[in-house]
Amino acid sequence: MSDHTHPTPAQYWKIAVVLAVLTAIEVGMYYIDRELGLGAFNAAILLVLALTKFIIVVGWYMHLRFESPFLNRFFTGGFILALSLYAIILGLLGVLVIRGGG
Repeated sequence: MSDHTHPTPAQYWKIAVVLAVLTAIEVGMYYIDRELGLGAFNAAILLVLALTKFIIVVGWYMHLRFESPFLNRFFTGGFILALSLYAIILGLLGVLVIRGGG
């Protein structure tokens, strides 16, 4: 493991503010979608925001960014596998539907 310094309390607060702002955007997207009916576009934005928050939490609060590259690849591979399985199940249940023009 390489020599590294952990984040300071001030850095943790900055990260917490970023996470709070991203969460506020997610809540705002709910109301925007309710008024404009963005549909799949809204879902895509929410997924990107959730993924961004996940990466921040795992990287900083779980200290994964300070771990070995092997552990990072192992965790990333597991996450991609879980996300793929989630998408397959949502597709089979009819939750993820590509709507064509009628």
